[in-house]
Amino acid sequence: MPRTQPNIIITGTPGVGKSSLAELVAQQTGLKHLKINDLVKEGEFHEGWDKELETWVVDEDKLLDALEPLLLPGGNIIDYHACDLFPTSWIDLVVVLRTSTEILYDRLKARGYAERKLQENMDAEIMQVILEEAREGFEEECVVELGSDGVEEMEGNAERVREWVESWREGKGKEGGKEEGKGDGKEKEVKS
Repeated sequence: MPRTQPNIIITGTPGVGKSSLAELVAQQTGLKHLKINDLVKEGEFHEGWDKELETWVVDEDKLLDALEPLLLPGGNIIDYHACDLFPTSWIDLVVVLRTSTEILYDRLKARGYAERKLQENMDAEIMQVILEEAREGFEEECVVELGSDGVEEMEGNAERVREWVESWREGKGKEGGKEEGKGDGKEKEVKS
């Protein structure tokens, strides 16, 4: 059955404003905000806590199995720091948020990140790790890079994504969107 609502990933290094933007876009569009980190913890889609990296070790197979019935019909905003685990057939737009290193450093420091975790995330932002991951994993027209240094940019980004959703609904929605389980031939394998 074709989707009548899009699925969007809002991704980026921790601290760039993914959750804030996802929540704002969800309010403006009626799409459901899926906080992947919360789902991983609540659904126990992990293999335990990595003390050294101070993060959950995600069991991607379990996570994708749980997300599949939610994502196939469409209508979701995926809030996560990675995008390469999602099959391309599930996703219509990948928004990669970027923040200046000075602002990001202050945000991560305010969160109380340990020095190693803080430096790892700073390096990821400087090296554009998540942006490159998105560009390698998805078609060029599906990936958009947006600055996220403050409230004004966030509001502008929300407006831009809202307009994209309206356009998708008018165009793709009339065509039915992507067929469930069918994509552009570049789907990532979903392990069972």
